[in-house]
Amino acid sequence: MSLQSDDTSPNGHAARPRGWLRAAIVTPLALAFVAAAIGFIGFLSQLRGVETDPPHNADGIVVLTGGSSRVSDAMELLAAGYGKRLLISGVHPTNDASDISRSVPDSQGLMRCCVDLDRSAVNTRSNAAETRRWARERGFKSLIVVTSNYHMPRAIVELSHAMPDVTLIPFAVVGDKWRDEPWWTSGGTFRLLLSEYAKYVAAEVRVRLADIGLDLTSDLAEQPAATPRRPATAQASNKD
Repeated sequence: MSLQSDDTSPNGHAARPRGWLRAAIVTPLALAFVAAAIGFIGFLSQLRGVETDPPHNADGIVVLTGGSSRVSDAMELLAAGYGKRLLISGVHPTNDASDISRSVPDSQGLMRCCVDLDRSAVNTRSNAAETRRWARERGFKSLIVVTSNYHMPRAIVELSHAMPDVTLIPFAVVGDKWRDEPWWTSGGTFRLLLSEYAKYVAAEVRVRLADIGLDLTSDLAEQPAATPRRPATAQASNKD
């Protein structure tokens, strides 16, 4: 008497749908994982491992706060004449020019003459909106963008979308930790990169949808305010 399973039995018929269901779930997940891994590698390929001087001067310089040495590097670029004026975007509301001057030696003269502070921006998208206002007010057509290397891809996506008519020149700040050890040997750095990659992908998707007319989020920066918001000059901020 044969003990071989019969595909025509009720159990055989039930096994086939379960196999198809498993394949229908596992295959898209595997493809999504592969696509995410390839995208992550592409994201990493955009990150610079060393700081290099801008290839040429620009009308202005904007630094997005949030990482170590970003502001000091931007001040050095301003002092070297790479831009006529500097916007520090995302300054904490309780900080003023004197706080920044203490953290950046020998910067008092530049702070008084050539630096504007933006205290409105709270994230990269609002950084882009406030930078657009500042650049339009000044008539700037080219900007050097200063931010950390891991943040630069997302910053360029947001700034390019906000100011398609402005030439952007990246200046990626490379932190000491990034130089001292490979990112894959540090759990903290790896988690930071994964988080930044997810935000970068979200920004890319949102911007591409907006480009075809599907803006799923409201642009608060475009809503009229009771009074015009303008970046405070460093000199004026001392009087606040």
